[in-house]
Order: sequence, then C-alpha cells, then structure tokens
Amino acid sequence: MGTDSTGDRPGSHAVTTERTAGAGGPSPRPIRIWAAPLVVITLLMALLSTMYLGYVINPEKNLHEFPIALVNQDDGDIRDGEPINVGDQITGALTDRVPADKVDLRVTGIGEAQRLLANGEVYGAIVLPSDLSKRLSILGAGAVVPGDIEQPAITVLTNPRTGTYATQIVQIVSKQALVQVNTEVGRQLTDTVDAALNSGPGGGTEVSGASRLILAEPIDVLIEQFRPLPDGTGSGLSAFFFTLLVVLAGFTGAMIVNTMVDSALGFVPTEYGPWFVHHPTAPHSRLRTLLLKWGVITVAAPIVSGVFLGIAQLLGMPLEHGLALFLFSILAIIAVGVTALSVLAVFGSAGLLLNLILFIVLGLPSAGATIPLEATPRYMAWLATFEPMHQIYLGIRAILYFDAHGNPGLARGVGMCVFGLAVGLVLGAVVTFVYDRKGLERRSR
Repeated sequence: MGTDSTGDRPGSHAVTTERTAGAGGPSPRPIRIWAAPLVVITLLMALLSTMYLGYVINPEKNLHEFPIALVNQDDGDIRDGEPINVGDQITGALTDRVPADKVDLRVTGIGEAQRLLANGEVYGAIVLPSDLSKRLSILGAGAVVPGDIEQPAITVLTNPRTGTYATQIVQIVSKQALVQVNTEVGRQLTDTVDAALNSGPGGGTEVSGASRLILAEPIDVLIEQFRPLPDGTGSGLSAFFFTLLVVLAGFTGAMIVNTMVDSALGFVPTEYGPWFVHHPTAPHSRLRTLLLKWGVITVAAPIVSGVFLGIAQLLGMPLEHGLALFLFSILAIIAVGVTALSVLAVFGSAGLLLNLILFIVLGLPSAGATIPLEATPRYMAWLATFEPMHQIYLGIRAILYFDAHGNPGLARGVGMCVFGLAVGLVLGAVVTFVYDRKGLERRSR
C-alpha cells in the first residue's frame, strides 16, 4: 500500500533500501537477528539494576563524608570552685565517636555554620547553647532543691532545602550520637549530685526516683528546620522534578527533532500505521543537516521553558526568581539537546542507546536529588562530577531554594552547561565535517 512522494510504483522504496544495504547479499542469519537485541537488552537492564538498586537500597550503609556542622557556644560554669565546660566535653566526645569515614563533622562557629547551611554545603548542624553548663548545674541542684527549672537543650538544625532524605539522615545520625553523649553526661551529673548529698551535713540523703530519671538523660534534643521550605515545593522534590522536565525536554526533544528532520529531508521514511511516505533525499551534507537540527532545538528551548514556567505558576509552585529559572532552563535544554543531536550524528542509530545511558540511566541516580550523594555508593559521586542531570539539578535547586545565588550550585550549573554545550558543538561539527570530507554522504548510491 505504500507510495513514496515521488510517485514511483508501490514498494519502490524497499528496492532502494535493499540496494543501500547491498543488494543481492545474503540475508542476516536468524541467530544474529535474535542474539543482538537480547544481548543489548540484557546489558542495559544489568546496568539499570546496578545503578537504581545500588542507589536506593542501603543509604545508611553507603554513608560517607556526610557533612554536618557542630557548633559549641557553651560559656562554661564554675562548680565547687572549679571551671567546667560540658560543651567542650560533648564536642570532644562527638568528634571521637562519630565515624569520620561516614560523617564529615565540621566544628565551626555559629556564623560559619549558618553560612554553610545557607549555601547548602552542610545538611544540618548540631548547636550547643551558651548556657549548657550552667543549666546542667542548675538541673543538678534542682534535683534536691524545690523550685522550677528548665531542662537544657541541644538544637539539631536540619536543612530541608538540600533534600528530604538528607534531613532524615541528619536526624538519625545526630540522635544516635547524642543518645550516647546524653547518657554519659547524665551519669556524670548523677554521680556529682550523689557525691554532694553524701558529703553534706545530712549525708546519706538519696535523690528521688523521678529526679534520677531526669538526671539520667538531662539534655533535651530539639529538632528545628533552618529556613523551612514554603508550600508548593513538594517537601524539597520540586527542584528534582523540574530538573527531570528540563533534561527530558533536551533529550526527547533531540530524538524528535532528529527523526522528523531526517524524515522531511528524505533520509528515513515516515510511517503512518500501514502507510509510509519517503521524500526524495535532500542534497544536504551531514554538517548542514546537523546545523538545521541544532537550530530547531534552539528555537524550541525558550518555548518549552516558558511552557514549564507557565504550568508551574498555574499549579502554585513558588517562582521568586522566575526569570533566572527561565533563562537557565533554556541553556540546559539547548546544552542537552545539542549534545544529544551530536551523538546521533556521530554514532548513528547507536547514538539512541548512548544518549539514553548518558542522560537517563546514569543521570537519575547520580543527580543527588532524592538521596544525597554522600549516602550512595562512591561511584555515584564520581558520576556526578560530569553527569548532566546533577549539574542541572544544582542550578535549578539554587534558583528555587537558595535565592538564585551562585555558591549553592548555580555558578557550577551554568558553567557545566556551557562546557557541555561547547563539547557537543565541537564534537558534532568536527566529526560531521570529517564525514563530509571523506565522502560519507547520507544518500543511496
């Protein structure tokens, strides 16, 4: 039923295709027809399962160099004529006991800790208050002296703008570490109170059972958010899904542009169910064809970026820096689209699989968006140094959650997108130019 656009007899396109492949040659063996797809599918699925299951199944076991700030503001106190500083004791205990290979515990001042939190450089902070020692002394005295007292507290600041799961890890790590410290401080405080009572005029007096329960765990641990996220951010997931939209716009956009432009230029037939149209092959070089495809994806990028922002606005997503997000999304879509088109121009049909692996298979788990990279296998962090999705995520997260500042990731995102775009342009232009010079034209002979 097929008729090509030149008006030739039905089925003439099949003759052309046969000649291009080498008319009269032997047909592929059945084992080759079956084996090649099976091998490719098996290898791709093995890679997928390694990346995706390795990414998600055991983040606590994979924890490494997870950055948390530790702030000791304790001014100390005088007890029995001797200076004491419980904050120093707790800082030393945490530094010694928290596994250095799993948690990067950074002892800083409060100002530096706030800066690290604001830039997304740490996932949380443990803050020891300035009156910690004094309140513990008051608590010890209050165990035997009537009166109202307040339990001293240590504050754990989480950083929800770095991700929901990162917040959970901060809480788990800090609670595990502070439970041990709290128990040790409680034992010391109980011993101090007992010694003071036994050495006093009424020696032999015992602390009540209720008071011992308080003294056993004297420090209250408060969990607070540093700069909570506003409504409409999906608890910190909106940046990831917007990143996914941008990457898919470049990746799938390139596939669509490649197929439709090749069809319009007559390099491949267009099928509509049982019908097809095969236009005459246009006299375009490989480089000229690639330039045309680059032009189409470049024009599409601002349109698609505008659609994304418009829909986000309609759905109630906060867009305080809409222009920055619009411009960065354009850059990212062009960078991904141009590179994907170059890979297709260089490797042909195999470029489809290469693009899938580069932008999706390796990109999603190494983005560091849902589970922080410090809680994934170390090869994920290595992939994140160059994988496009991670760079784009850093830029979008900085725009949406960190006031579009450069330090939290926008500067790196822009720089890596420009670098990736340059690589795509050079790769595509140079290789297609060489193909053209060698006479490797895209037409039947």
